[in-house]
Amino acid sequence: MKQAVARWGRAWARQAAGLAWGTATAVAELLLALAAGLAVLPVAAWPRGRHAVLRGFGALARKAAGLEVRRLARFHGVRISSVHETGEEGHAALRYVVARWPLGLVGGVVLGCVVIGAGYGTFMLYGWAITDLRYLWAVIASSLAGLLLLFLAVQGVFGVAALEGQAARHFLGPSHHDELERRIAQLAASRAEVMDVVHDERRRIERDLHDGVQQRLVALGMLIGRARRHRDPERAAALLLQAHEESRRALAELREVAWRVYPAVLDEAGLRAALESVAERSPLPVTLAYQVARPLPRQVETVAYFVVSEAVTNVVKHAGATRLDVRVVLDERELTVTVRDDGAGGADVRGGGLTGLASRVAALDGRFTVDSPAGGPTVVGAELPCG
Repeated sequence: MKQAVARWGRAWARQAAGLAWGTATAVAELLLALAAGLAVLPVAAWPRGRHAVLRGFGALARKAAGLEVRRLARFHGVRISSVHETGEEGHAALRYVVARWPLGLVGGVVLGCVVIGAGYGTFMLYGWAITDLRYLWAVIASSLAGLLLLFLAVQGVFGVAALEGQAARHFLGPSHHDELERRIAQLAASRAEVMDVVHDERRRIERDLHDGVQQRLVALGMLIGRARRHRDPERAAALLLQAHEESRRALAELREVAWRVYPAVLDEAGLRAALESVAERSPLPVTLAYQVARPLPRQVETVAYFVVSEAVTNVVKHAGATRLDVRVVLDERELTVTVRDDGAGGADVRGGGLTGLASRVAALDGRFTVDSPAGGPTVVGAELPCG
């Protein structure tokens, strides 16, 4: 219960911060809309003149719309997949700016109501210190009214934020037909990438079995054969002891290959136990922060596990790091996986391992990022939608 309340509080604070920023930009957008309207009036009857004036204001509107798109993505989780404000004339962006500024000011009014409601709702707690409370019933009534206003305004923050997202999608987002075409192309590309990942995994398994387990089994057979043919009991016993050690190594390598294919602990004990196993098996110290309060879809757990496992393996092999930090956090809509190391940086995002991870994440409509400047640190991140 406490975690749910804390998540709700963080979500509300994020939405409120987005509306506060949106109120400030709405004032600038209002001035831009007024300036555009006044500039168009003298040439309203002349199409070419009107076109030229709107072209100049369209450039400003594109910048304003781009700022709004970044604000919506950061605070409200609204991502516009195909923004139309980048058109030549910027007419879509200008229409969006003209239509959005009233909504931005409404967001400011709602935030103001939150402050007023909080002030009146808590007046009984501090009013005695600043004024003479002669009419207690009036104070109680005003406090109750303030609490009601606070409740409505708090809910209104989410409502205005939802309207902001709908307006942005309507004016800046792609049409339904364009969205379907983009989705089909994305699914076709992700399907091809997943097939490539599957083939790469098969080749890696074959290579691991051929170069590791198979060679040890051949050596094991040769040792047993030599022990059977040897007439010296002590020498035969030594060969059998060596064969036993070789069988133990072959079994360990076979178990390692099976673990890389798919860890049984993921099905038996869940994602957290699987990630703890990755941390325990790593030669570098790994700090794991796991904040997931509800069960995850099986496919999401699988992809999250392989993101962490492959990222840790890459760090151990190539980064020259001394420690890793793994963070897995679930919010209302998606699971965020972050692997950070203190290595030398400069990771090649086109490498086979990272490309395979990007394909796995894309298959779930997720987002995969790699931030690895020269000198480090390297941060590998994945955002997986959970429905």
